[in-house]
Amino acid sequence: MKNKKGIVLALVLSFALFLVACGGGANNAGGNEAGNNAGTNAAAEGENVATADGAVLRVNHSSEPGSLDPALATGTHESAIIQHMYEGLLRYNADNELVPAVAESYEVSEDGLTWTFHLKDDVVWSNGDPITANDFVYAWNRVLDPELASEYSFQLTTYVVGAEEALAGTGAIEDVGYKAIDDKTLEVQLKTPTPYFAGLSAFYTLYPVHQASVEGNAEWANDPANTPIVSNGPFTITAWDHGTHISLVKNDKYWDAENVKLAGIDFTILEDANTAYTKYQGNEFDVLTNPPTAVVAQSIQGEDPELKMGPKVGTYYFEMNTAKSPFSNVKVRQALSMAIDRKTIVENITMGGQQVAEGMVPPGLLDDTGAEFRTANGNLIKEDVEEAKKLLEEGLAEEGLTVADMNNFVLSYNTDEGHKKIAQAVQEMWRQNLGFEIGLENMEFQILLDKRNAGDYDIARAGWIGDYADPNTMMDLFMTDNPQNDSSYNSEEYDTLMKTAASTNDAKVRMDSMKEAEKILMNDLPIVPVYFYTAPRMEKPYVSGVFNNPLSEPEYTYANLDQQ
Repeated sequence: MKNKKGIVLALVLSFALFLVACGGGANNAGGNEAGNNAGTNAAAEGENVATADGAVLRVNHSSEPGSLDPALATGTHESAIIQHMYEGLLRYNADNELVPAVAESYEVSEDGLTWTFHLKDDVVWSNGDPITANDFVYAWNRVLDPELASEYSFQLTTYVVGAEEALAGTGAIEDVGYKAIDDKTLEVQLKTPTPYFAGLSAFYTLYPVHQASVEGNAEWANDPANTPIVSNGPFTITAWDHGTHISLVKNDKYWDAENVKLAGIDFTILEDANTAYTKYQGNEFDVLTNPPTAVVAQSIQGEDPELKMGPKVGTYYFEMNTAKSPFSNVKVRQALSMAIDRKTIVENITMGGQQVAEGMVPPGLLDDTGAEFRTANGNLIKEDVEEAKKLLEEGLAEEGLTVADMNNFVLSYNTDEGHKKIAQAVQEMWRQNLGFEIGLENMEFQILLDKRNAGDYDIARAGWIGDYADPNTMMDLFMTDNPQNDSSYNSEEYDTLMKTAASTNDAKVRMDSMKEAEKILMNDLPIVPVYFYTAPRMEKPYVSGVFNNPLSEPEYTYANLDQQ
């Protein structure tokens, strides 16, 4: 990689900006806490509340987080909160550029293997303790702790020297390839040149955590009422009423606090999108995320200025439990995929500008020539009802089953009207096209994640949002030893191609390997892609400064409420 020295230059991500497919250790000043509480009370009255220190932004949040520990977070229901509480070495700005965060600058060696990050002098934790390079070393060591069992440990084991061995217990944590040269210098040794490691450094798994707080309370990330959560981002958490709401207040010790206008953010946890929309209409929310699909469709048709449609690098799919018969049979999986009419789903159900999936990798990610990876690798999804019937019969016979036996299996999805409608549509497509009626089961998002991770499901609704701007972010999770491989997919050929892509410095060889790997994945179909995401939200006219990063949830750090 080209050598970088001095102040970090903005690294512009080449995302397609069209509709793509998809608490502090010390309490903050009483004014902030009062403002946050007032915001919560005023929500019931349909009024936004301003305080002497700014306004409280009121937002819906679709699911209860499982944990606010960056090392344990696994989904957007957690990252949407965490990204406002913590900050990594780099971050994305409103123009989707990587810019300095905790790190002021970084350098990359000529061979692309050594990354040296230089921390800002003025960065401190919310309790005033200085942030040092050792805070990153400690946080990353936790990710590699087998007892913690971080599902995102692959963000280190895939790239960093010695990380895989440390997690497996065959190597010492002291030998992993990152270290604090001094309080303000972090050095990272990579196995192979990884040009997108800058983007990885902005991902929440690699955020620092406050060692004294973590070691002082095993439940430190689950309840700020008992022990304040020390964080380093623009906001700190003051209240978490589980299943109801989460309150954040401005962190006055944040290095860029002078540009944070909000006094706080109040997230109301509501799984039902229609209820959330009703509250938005009643002025109980300033921003509405994930509006009901019918509302999005109507807003698009009516050109509603309150609808903000952002890009999203992500894919909506169904996960097959390949460790369980008959989903262990590739013909059965192919049949289920071929019998789905994706165009009907995006045109008549989701109706939010989504694009029919043509593979696992969505638009917005480029190959070695600068072309869209998706376009270059073509449409890998086949729909053919007659072929599906034939494959299902053959596959079930190989498993000693009949079509009638398929009535005994269940498709699981997390509670949401949109997911329910899609599941019902797929259920009906399989009934009409293949002759069986699979059961449906809804549950809270975190419960679904836990069941998928435990392999306790037949077919499950799933989705993946890219972690960084490279096709690898959509594909490495299907490698055999990846802890996020909930489908238990196991392909030596796929693993070999992905390892080739990870080990070469030749951009063409790398991309060609991933293109071939995606073709294998879309033939084996441990997952069945349905559509590529978009990111709709509703905003009141007085809201400004919210932006949507295609790799994350809406960013409220620099939002402002202009009505007061």
